[in-house]
Amino acid sequence: MATPRYEFYENDETLTLSIFDRGANPDVVSVNLEPRKLTYQNGDVSLTLQPLKGQIDPEQRNITIGKVKVEVKLSKIVQGRWGTLTGDAPDVLASYPVASAPSSTATTKRKNWEGITKDILSHEKDKTTEEDPNTGGDSTVNSFFQQIFANADDDTKRAMMKSFQESGGTTLSTNWDEVKQGRVEGKAPEGSEFKKWN
Repeated sequence: MATPRYEFYENDETLTLSIFDRGANPDVVSVNLEPRKLTYQNGDVSLTLQPLKGQIDPEQRNITIGKVKVEVKLSKIVQGRWGTLTGDAPDVLASYPVASAPSSTATTKRKNWEGITKDILSHEKDKTTEEDPNTGGDSTVNSFFQQIFANADDDTKRAMMKSFQESGGTTLSTNWDEVKQGRVEGKAPEGSEFKKWN
């Protein structure tokens, strides 16, 4: 079995994997997806990636077979950047299925913020500055926010995590009643313009 070269690029919603398999036969190529596993097969060329850094939706995929490479576009269950393709990070959705909210035209996926927060907090441990550079830095500001988070109730912690993640780090709210109403939009500092990078 030969293992092909591959690379990927991503945005918050999708990840595109390029598998360099020159002359791949569309009639033979097989791509099998599971929430945290991808298997590519083309004759004796084989690639298995697991565990994926985050969960994907096996039903939402787009495969393009070209002369030089095979491109597989995957849809992430939870928005955000992975940074790497595989990793043993805890799967925050493993025990908390994503609920669907019906609408007249389509089904919208909703995140279970309560479950995600509990799971992250249960896996949390103190990190050194070598493991997480954000642990150091401006210790006054860091310790201030760490103290707020440590002394907060569950709703406040959920609000802080959801608002910070969805706004791209530009908004930090402690009001769960306000934050749970919908997506928290990013806000740029006065005199700046907020831009989303894809």
